Amino acid sequence: MKLVFLGTGGTYPSKLRNVTSVAVQLPNEVVMFDCGEGTQRQLMFSSVSFMRIKKIFVSHLHADHFLGLPGLIQSMSLNGREDELTIYGPKGIVETVQSILGLGYFKSGYRVAAAELEPGAVLEFGTYMITCASAEHSVPSLAFSLEEKARPGRFNLSKARQLGIPEGPLYRRLQEGKTVTVKGRVVQPEEVLGPARKGRKVVYTGDTRPSANVVQLAKDADVLIHDSTLDSEHSALAASFGHSTAAEAAQVAKDAGVRMLFLVHLSPRYDDATILEEEARRIFKHSKVPGENSEHVVRYRD
Repeated sequence: MKLVFLGTGGTYPSKLRNVTSVAVQLPNEVVMFDCGEGTQRQLMFSSVSFMRIKKIFVSHLHADHFLGLPGLIQSMSLNGREDELTIYGPKGIVETVQSILGLGYFKSGYRVAAAELEPGAVLEFGTYMITCASAEHSVPSLAFSLEEKARPGRFNLSKARQLGIPEGPLYRRLQEGKTVTVKGRVVQPEEVLGPARKGRKVVYTGDTRPSANVVQLAKDADVLIHDSTLDSEHSALAASFGHSTAAEAAQVAKDAGVRMLFLVHLSPRYDDATILEEEARRIFKHSKVPGENSEHVVRYRD
């Protein structure tokens, strides 16, 4: 699993940062969180193929989080896309997508679907699931968790040999959770596999104040990507607009017990985001402001 930070800024694009958007590269697809203006151009500078994006999750309907959709949808069409694209978001996303598709002489050669999500919704997608929680912002807003389903436990080679299982395809079947038959005896996967292993978990908050809902959603996550619009000197301003400071984001990360915190949605006032990173690290050591189009590989814990 690889995270690609297509933009790390907030409110409007600056000379140094585009507005926030994160792509998650999975083995068979790309899932995107938010798509503000300019995101498709950011994709051109990244390792992400926009044709592999199958799902886009929009946290809320402020322009800097969805205004990149029209151009991206159109570019996909102009490049011959045939696969369906589904856009998920809070109440209003269906009407918003329908409006986008009705703009000017807009044409899409593939199906663009939209679905509204409620806080607490859980969506199952094969090897992973998306869980939604309510974020605390000035408009209805969602935070998202992308979590892989549990992996099979480690294969016990010595046990397999004791059971007389020949090396080769039967090992793979057992690792896939399937039974095999050896000399008339049915061998169950649990006879040669250890306890199931936890999948990787990434949480994206969108815009939010520090929230108990987000702490719960992010519990034990490998990565938390959190709104960090301002430093603590401007905490009252952050609160008035429904945003978090870097210190508040760090406290959420600490309370949730995550492994890594990425600070995003940075105000355009910060040409140098060192102040935000240093502020967060005083509370949560593993805090970082990601660079534009930077990549982070999320590794398994074992």
